[in-house]
Amino acid sequence: MVLIDTPALYYRAFYSVPDSIVNDEGQPVNAVRGVLDAIAQMIRRFDSPRVVATMDADWRPAFRTAIMPEYKAARVKDAEAGTEIPPELAVQLPIMTRVLRAAGIPIAEVDGTEADDVIATMAAQSRTPVVIVSPDRDLLALIDTTTDVSVLRPRKGGEWEAITQADLPEAYGVPDGTRYRELAAMRGDPSDGLPGAPGIGEKTAATLLSNFGSFESIIKAAKAGVKTGGLSPKRATTLIEEEENLHKTIEVMRCLTDVAHGLDLESVPGELDRIAVEAAARGQNIRRSVDNLIAALGSADTESGADSHPTGTSAPASAQTSGADSPTAPPPGPVSADSWSQSRLVGFDLETTGVDPSTARIVTAAFVESAEDSRTWLADPGVEIPEPARAVHGITTEFAQANGAPVADVVAELCTVLADLKADGAVVVGHNIVYDLSVMAAEVKRHQPHIDLAGLLPTIVDTFVLDKRVEQFRRGKRTLTETAKRWKVTLLDAHDAAADALAALDISRALAENSKEIASLTRDEIMAAQGDWKRAQAADLQSWLRRKGNADAIVDGSWPMA
Repeated sequence: MVLIDTPALYYRAFYSVPDSIVNDEGQPVNAVRGVLDAIAQMIRRFDSPRVVATMDADWRPAFRTAIMPEYKAARVKDAEAGTEIPPELAVQLPIMTRVLRAAGIPIAEVDGTEADDVIATMAAQSRTPVVIVSPDRDLLALIDTTTDVSVLRPRKGGEWEAITQADLPEAYGVPDGTRYRELAAMRGDPSDGLPGAPGIGEKTAATLLSNFGSFESIIKAAKAGVKTGGLSPKRATTLIEEEENLHKTIEVMRCLTDVAHGLDLESVPGELDRIAVEAAARGQNIRRSVDNLIAALGSADTESGADSHPTGTSAPASAQTSGADSPTAPPPGPVSADSWSQSRLVGFDLETTGVDPSTARIVTAAFVESAEDSRTWLADPGVEIPEPARAVHGITTEFAQANGAPVADVVAELCTVLADLKADGAVVVGHNIVYDLSVMAAEVKRHQPHIDLAGLLPTIVDTFVLDKRVEQFRRGKRTLTETAKRWKVTLLDAHDAAADALAALDISRALAENSKEIASLTRDEIMAAQGDWKRAQAADLQSWLRRKGNADAIVDGSWPMA
């Protein structure tokens, strides 16, 4: 079971994900995206959909401030309301909780307690191993020799540090969580209003605990005048003077283990309500993150050996089928059954680090069959994401490093999906897909050189090529946004891989409805025709550019990839 310290994650996302990511009302949704992506990453990491999002019902509980009034007092931003949450973050929390609940991930909070108390109670009650996901080192105090509890902490560069009981001696010089709590009390934590013992840092505290066994023994030795084991006269005096405050600190840091959270841990996760998910996500500009979470839940459910997916959850793209009544059913009309437009259609799109396919790296990817059925990926590209690219898709280097899968793994998974789609006779659709496939080819050569990408490609349909074929002399740009407008296709969250893939899919259907020539072609015929059309279109553009004074203009007519 994975217990998420949700407040810690949403603060981390709020300050690391660009606040330029806003919903239809102009409110930032960066924290929502960050939390959803982090939870999806944890589900995939542990192959487990058994996730609980714990929350602070009261971030300064009365029982703690009664012991130490200064507890977290420095964080209060609004003295009257007693809150530490910036308003730009506060408006995001209802959005986040609605999506999580609709996805079947329970929200656990108990009046008068912090998330730490809920986590500690669930960890004590769980009959299965528990992973606590949090940057808060105080939760290391929950690790002991009698329970299977570990803590996963984010580190720089997108890495995660897993700490178990066996890791505590080397990492912190203490044998278990109880001693860690005592170490932390002596070290102090100014951000929480815990002063610690002046002059005693983490290493000194660890030395004292190692030599004397416990905080109580250290105090006894100090009062007895012991001057060995790191207990100098000055340190002994300090500890004696601060004894009462240190006892209070240890007690403040102690988590409750008997809070009434009201959840049946054996029933986690709950059922996914796809209609509720769609309603919660509508207008929020979080499509990619929602799709990523739902795909992770479905994948983990499959890998855990369940007989079926949670209600409304989609299977991996390679396992999907479409029927005559499904949203992916081809348009009606006098078209032969073996035409590409009557096949299973799957949209594909990448968001990357640049515009040159030979050097661009994958940041996000999506395969989409309908608004309700998609798979998405977030990759750590292994290089810096330039600001112009970040401005387009909203993904920073730091966010990709912290939440993305290694790009080599993403490339391998995308190739597997393409091979499965080819075996299923599916058609993969994209807008200017020659760019996406060219990026894929470069990434395969870079990370998976043993894979023959060209050999595993299914039938490809490029709406950029088809649109120019159907309306060759139409004025204006042929970008995805403008092409979607022309064919009355809704494009939400432009430059989100899933949204762009879905728009390309809908454009392909609109083109098929408006051109019997195109709609009637078989899969083999549409592939051959697009190669010819692309070469002719490139030659026309090259000729036009040269007539306009660019005598050296070269337009590549390669298709479906350079």
